[in-house]
Formats: sequence, C-alpha cells, structure tokens
Amino acid sequence: MIGMLGLDADDTLWHNERFFQISQARFAELLADYAAPDNLAERLLEAEHRNLGRYGYGVKAFVLSMIETALDVTERKVPGTVVAQLIEAGHEMLEHPIDLLPGVEETVASLAGQAPLVLITKGDLLDQERKLAQSGLGDHFDAVEVVSEKTPETYARLFERHARDGVSVMVGNSVKSDVIAPIEAGGWGIYVPSELTWSLEAADPPTAHPRFRKIDGFKDLPATLDGLF
Repeated sequence: MIGMLGLDADDTLWHNERFFQISQARFAELLADYAAPDNLAERLLEAEHRNLGRYGYGVKAFVLSMIETALDVTERKVPGTVVAQLIEAGHEMLEHPIDLLPGVEETVASLAGQAPLVLITKGDLLDQERKLAQSGLGDHFDAVEVVSEKTPETYARLFERHARDGVSVMVGNSVKSDVIAPIEAGGWGIYVPSELTWSLEAADPPTAHPRFRKIDGFKDLPATLDGLF
C-alpha cells in the first residue's frame, strides 16, 4: 500500500528547463565577443555549481550566476546594457505561462485522494508557488514542500511527516534528486524522463534496484503504481 506519493514539479509536471536553455543561448549571444559558446557554458555551469550553497535553485540563482560569469569573462568590463538584458531574461522566465506536460492534468486529478499527494520541489519559494497556482493543480495536493536540497535526509523527514501506513513513493525527472535520494531514504523512486535535464542533475538510473521503476510518460504512472505490490 502507498502511504505517500511525492511528485516533483519542474519538468515532471510542467516545462521548465527549456526556458533556461533559451536564456542561456541568449547569454551566449550577448557575450559572444568575450568567450566561445562552449567555454562560456562551462564557466556558467561552474558558477551555478559554486553558488548552489549561496543562492539555491531557480531563476534568481541562475540570473545571478550569469551576471557573475559575465563579469568574470569580461574582466569586469561587461556593459551595463548586457547586465540589463540578463536581468530582463530572468523577468521573462519568471513571467512565462505554465505549460503542463502531456497527461499530467488528468493523471494528477485521478491520483488525488488515494494517498497523501505531496508536491516536493526545489527552487525559489515565490516562483514555485506562482507556477503551482497557474498550473491549476494546486487543489489536488495535500501538501507542498519547497526544499533547499533533495537529499536522503530531506526525504526521510518528509516521509515521516506525510506518510500513512505503507511505502513512500517519489516521482520525477531527475534520477539524482527524485529517484536515488528517495530510494536511499527507504522509499521508491519512479523516473519520468524529460526532453531536457540540467547537467547538474545527471546520474545513472539504478536499474537493478528493486524499488526503482521507469515510465515513458506521466500518463503511465497509475498503472505503474498499481503494479508495485
């Protein structure tokens, strides 16, 4: 029996990474006179990784890392107009309408009420609240948890807080955060591949683990849940 069902948000329920990719391409165009695209992407990724402990996840952290990288590659000579355009790119990302992934709306509605349904996501609190409100899915969730990191320790606390009798299950597009970490906390991890995944979330699926499952699309989740026991 399922005691709690956790769902990731970004790139599991709605598109997200594609907007970061668009902004990163714009970033490369703006800094083309100072660094080659591959080198710039590498340095931006280094800045994002370095800043996780300072800024966490989300659009605001991404914009600050772009500005920091721009200052670095230009030896602090980046024009103010470029910085302004990077900030504007962040504004556009924060204001972009929510685009649900196929099968999400009807599947989430069908799962509500069967077990405590908990949205578990990283990122900026205000932005995640905005996206959930615009998604129209909010009423289906029993709880929303915006966490700084998805570690086994985090999942253990959430499982204890929300789960009834039965096993805890987490569903998401990140093998690292939505599959491996909850499995290490004693739960199940169900992997829903997305078209784009941030490189810092990359990991090999634990295909041999008995509490791992992979589905092709979100619409396949109910049948997979039914087949766990």
